[in-house]
Amino acid sequence: MTLIKSISGFRGTIGGAPGNTLNPLDITKSVSAYATLRLRQSAGLSKKIVVGRDARISGSMLNHCVCGTLMGMGLDVVDIGLATTPTTEIAVTEEKALGGIILTASHNPRQWNALKFLNEKGEFLPPAEASEVVRIADAEDFIYADVDNLGHYESKPIYDEIHIQKILDLDLVDAEAIKKANFRVCLDTINSVGGIVLPKLLRALGVENYTVLNGTPDGQFAHNPEPLRQHLDGICSLMAQGGYDIGFVCDPDVDRLAFIQEDGEMYGEEYTLVTCADWVLKHTPGATVSNLSSTRALRDVTENYGCTYAPAAVGEINVVLKMKETGAVIGGEGNGGVIYPASHYGRDTLVGIALMLTYMAKSGKKTSELRKSYPPYFMAKNRIDLQPGTDIDGLLAAIKEKYASEHITDIDGVKIDFADSWVHLRKSNTEPIIRVYSEAHTSEEAEQIAQAVMAEVHKFL
Repeated sequence: MTLIKSISGFRGTIGGAPGNTLNPLDITKSVSAYATLRLRQSAGLSKKIVVGRDARISGSMLNHCVCGTLMGMGLDVVDIGLATTPTTEIAVTEEKALGGIILTASHNPRQWNALKFLNEKGEFLPPAEASEVVRIADAEDFIYADVDNLGHYESKPIYDEIHIQKILDLDLVDAEAIKKANFRVCLDTINSVGGIVLPKLLRALGVENYTVLNGTPDGQFAHNPEPLRQHLDGICSLMAQGGYDIGFVCDPDVDRLAFIQEDGEMYGEEYTLVTCADWVLKHTPGATVSNLSSTRALRDVTENYGCTYAPAAVGEINVVLKMKETGAVIGGEGNGGVIYPASHYGRDTLVGIALMLTYMAKSGKKTSELRKSYPPYFMAKNRIDLQPGTDIDGLLAAIKEKYASEHITDIDGVKIDFADSWVHLRKSNTEPIIRVYSEAHTSEEAEQIAQAVMAEVHKFL
């Protein structure tokens, strides 16, 4: 059983003892803590909190706990029902709410769920505020409203249409061009909320010929919900038979996006952001941002336009903060997360689909042709298991000194940039391991450079 408290919210497995799982007691405590923090910052703002959830089996239970607790804290609930993470983020600003809570464990398996907390901008809480929520929850430092000051509840399941209309209104989305292209599309929506909203989006964009795999939003995930190749035999096999122009795969809360090529091959999750950024930079030159563990291809494409790329620490809020600092026109994460400020500051599968289809329609290129137009990089992902109590900070400092002659970035662990490759070491927030990501022009080179750096780590150990 697991309960993880971090800058991403409260995440855990369902069922078990309090204090070690995501159960009604710990749900109530965490929501009470979040509500306490938001009430401190409510001057001049409404006391609305938007609540949206993915289709996980435990979602209804969480929803009742969350909404009741918010009302008990004197806050008014706007329940938008089954909704994507980006839809919930948009609803916060549309409602001029004090904040929002998304009930989703993202790509985790079905036994998991989570609470993701938003501020009044529909963005994840900055690290300092997220830490304060953890402190308040652990200390049980909250007070509930009396009977005359309880909050109210409103069900408002209208935000899919509002979200889609905002995408149609984007300057770089051309629904008419997409309609004329007569694309044939295949979707895998993992039996969650993508099965509700993505067909609506395709129809709004003029795509009439589409197939949906795993489209029933009942939370019974048909395969591991992380959109990686080893989990996607169904859609890849179907598309390999021909008849489709592109496939789209999302995670349960629809903020990560993977493309499948017309030949059934994976486009590469790292290249979702690269391609969307290419389309945006063609029309609105500017800075780009991704986290340190994302492909170098974004930097290469950005610099080809004479623009500036900046890295950010891992974590969506860290990317968003760096994007605001640099005035980036697009950014995101290499796991298929596209953040397009012209829409909103949040990873959004719907935005990624609309930009990609527009790019394909305007360029006349197949997905495989677009993919070949970008610098070829391959990534390897390793880990080093450590004994509890290992001086991880000292270890990383030693590696930094060892490779001092290379370009080092240390805003999140240690990233070593070599001429044609890189290695990123960062400590896990939840277990005694170091994650080792590496990238080079071939998969063999990526693995070799990772093993070389890992050997230096083992010398230190």
